[in-house]
Amino acid sequence: MTSSFYRITFIASFALLIACSQSTTDPNYQASKSLPSYSQDNFQQYIDETKLWLSQHRVFKTDDIEKELQANIPFELIPENPNGDAVLLVHGLGDSPYSFIDVARHLVSQGYLVRTLLLPGHGSKVGDLMLSTLEDWQNVVSHHIALLKPQSNKLWLGGYSTGANLVTSEALNDDDIEGLLLFSPAFKPGKTAVKWARAASYVMTWADQDPETNYIRYNSLPMNGAAVYYDTAKIVQNDLEDTTYNKPVFMMISEGDSIIDTKFPTSVFQKKFTNQNNQLIWQGELDLSISKTTIFSMDRPDLGIVNGSHMGLMFSPNNIEYGTEAAIIICNNGQTKEQENACEQGDDIWFSSYGMIEEGKIFARLTYNPYFEQSMEKLDTVMKNER
Repeated sequence: MTSSFYRITFIASFALLIACSQSTTDPNYQASKSLPSYSQDNFQQYIDETKLWLSQHRVFKTDDIEKELQANIPFELIPENPNGDAVLLVHGLGDSPYSFIDVARHLVSQGYLVRTLLLPGHGSKVGDLMLSTLEDWQNVVSHHIALLKPQSNKLWLGGYSTGANLVTSEALNDDDIEGLLLFSPAFKPGKTAVKWARAASYVMTWADQDPETNYIRYNSLPMNGAAVYYDTAKIVQNDLEDTTYNKPVFMMISEGDSIIDTKFPTSVFQKKFTNQNNQLIWQGELDLSISKTTIFSMDRPDLGIVNGSHMGLMFSPNNIEYGTEAAIIICNNGQTKEQENACEQGDDIWFSSYGMIEEGKIFARLTYNPYFEQSMEKLDTVMKNER
């Protein structure tokens, strides 16, 4: 999920609708004629056919076509010393399988067969999110669960943001799933205006349009994409309402996350997720007074960090694109254009969640987890206690 949700507002004026619905000749904002298939008979065929489709439909951001394709196609990691179990990982709205590159590498080092998938509408150009449906996203997850089950003794599901909604709903309705790994679960949006996205999509195409410069994720968001996300949130809330889940759950949330309602998933963790081996990683300063919680402070002036972010949980400090020596700096972070320009020109930068404003500081998005190794150790204890 992106910061675009802060730009979704109720239909305020006819002029706004006209402005947001104007057509553009930029190919990033044009939809393909259709989306790629995801129901192949085996995973390698799914990878190959998705790569071919993306090579024909993607709007590339650099001259390194192969690098961009590898970041956006589904991938499989096969362990050298398999433990017989497997994990299927599902990315969030506007993102790509690259979201899980560091988590996946850790999991395969522990012996798990790891697969990621690509939610339809992603990986090619942001205009393709105008074509995505709830059924697309539900079906690709359920299909690849069915493909992976015969390859594993125990199957875990992992999800980031919108992906966490999709895999949680699957696990709540499938007793064969061993447990859940949830990163910034977007069970409830941070802003209630998102509930109007479906109605707004009939009269305005874009919730947000920004220059598409990041080869790993989209910067813009069609209103349809926001609406389908909200559908997943409504469904998982309904699935959780009258039930408890006794399989193991690992959950990570940042207190500073400005994209989701952080109180809702922490309440779910406390009241609905009942396994004794559960673990909640809370990046922040507030004491939640929830058992089975590990708190990591994000008041880290030594690292130039003010607070944690929605996406920062996922990446190691050593990640080449998003780590401490990041090749990609996200300066579009909810501050003034003047501050954004200063960030892009290399002024002294602090790192935070989207929307952080503090006098005297220029902010970029925090894109890595300073406690990545410690977090993965906690994840291991949840998964290994079930083996």
